Order: sequence, then C-alpha cells, then structure tokens
Amino acid sequence: MSYGSYVLSGLNIGLGYADALTKTIPAEKFAQFPAKEVVCPAFYLAHLAIYPHRALGMLGRPDLVVPNPAGWDDRFKAGVEAQPGEYPSKDEVMAHFNAGYRAVAKALETAPDSVFAEENPAEGRFKEMFPKKGGAITFLCIGHMQMHLGQVSTWRRVMGLGSAM
Repeated sequence: MSYGSYVLSGLNIGLGYADALTKTIPAEKFAQFPAKEVVCPAFYLAHLAIYPHRALGMLGRPDLVVPNPAGWDDRFKAGVEAQPGEYPSKDEVMAHFNAGYRAVAKALETAPDSVFAEENPAEGRFKEMFPKKGGAITFLCIGHMQMHLGQVSTWRRVMGLGSAM
C-alpha cells in the first residue's frame, strides 16, 4: 500500500464523520453560538474547508484546487476568533468542504510515496511542526479535521442534538 492510501483511509473516516455530525443539524441552527466560547459548526466547517488547497499544493495537484469563496481565507484562517454573526449557509459551507476534500482524496489515490518525504514548503510554525510534506498532509487530512469535528460534536450536545454516532 502507498502512504497516500493510508492518509486516504483516515480522510474518508473524517468525511463520513463530518456527514454524520452535520446531516441532522437544522440549517437555521448551523451558525448558532449557544454559549460563550461554544463556536458554531458553520465556523469550524468553513475553517476546515479553506485548507484542501494546501494539501493539493503539496501533493503537486494544483489542477484539482477548488477556489475558496471570496473573503473566506481571511475570515476562517487559523488564529481568527469566531464571532456570532452572518455566516455562509449550511449548504454552501458543506458543498465547499466536501468538494475540497474530495479533490484531496482523488490526489491521494495516485500520489507517489516520494512526495511525502519532501520538505514542507510552508513557513513558520507549520513547517516547524511538520518539516516534511507527509506530516503536514496527514495533519491536514486527519488530525486537523478530527480536532474540529470533535468541537462540532460538543456543540451538538450543547444544542441538545445528541451524539451523531
């Protein structure tokens, strides 16, 4: 098995979990902040949705990039504090999330093992944490996604929607 196939297995689990978590959330509640520091799924899923282009760039597949909607990079990037207010619709967020990660899944299917051993082209903290592309891609496709999906799971419970599992 290729390294990409291992990452793809984890990514597919995340995509299934994202679907299970979000499919029963009413669209009108998707952007609700039920308590201080309990951030809505709209923020977390939009945040996750802006990062597939990074993985695709590292995989050498910029041809598969799904461009982020205008303003999303600045509004949902790492380090931005989520605020109550207007958010893109549930359908828009989930469509962009799924399109981006499906493109990454397609790239992982044929990614040569050698790409994962290459130096991470990022700068700063992300490169310090993940000096090689393999670590960075694995994090973007599995760790990062599961971390934020866990936050959505907590939000579901606070909202009285219960477990999605």
